[in-house]
Amino acid sequence: YEDAHIFAPNLHEMGLMSKRDFDNYFSLFEIMMSTIRPPDLILYLKASIPTLVQHIQLRGRDYEGNMSLDDLKKLNQRYEDWIETYDHSPVIVINTDELDFISDSAHLGAIIEKVNAQVNGLF
Repeated sequence: YEDAHIFAPNLHEMGLMSKRDFDNYFSLFEIMMSTIRPPDLILYLKASIPTLVQHIQLRGRDYEGNMSLDDLKKLNQRYEDWIETYDHSPVIVINTDELDFISDSAHLGAIIEKVNAQVNGLF
């Protein structure tokens, strides 16, 4: 979902994808989506720009490190806009500014509990 609603429009807006290619891409995406079931659950990892920059630096991927702060802000806003209108599956929003589930097992456990509650209908 996100590729067609976030990355492709962003590439088109940046002039890296022509309107014709974007329209074809999105048409193909809609055809494919009409044949598959949406996911049972979406985990949306929400983060502020400083947290995103920190995560990018920790990963050390060259192609991410070359992204401008302005481009990162635009992508983050596209994610925010997309998740606000997404209505095909339940969504759990995880604020990664407040949780460090990679190094803190208690934080990971809290996320797993949320997923279990949603999937198993416990709460």
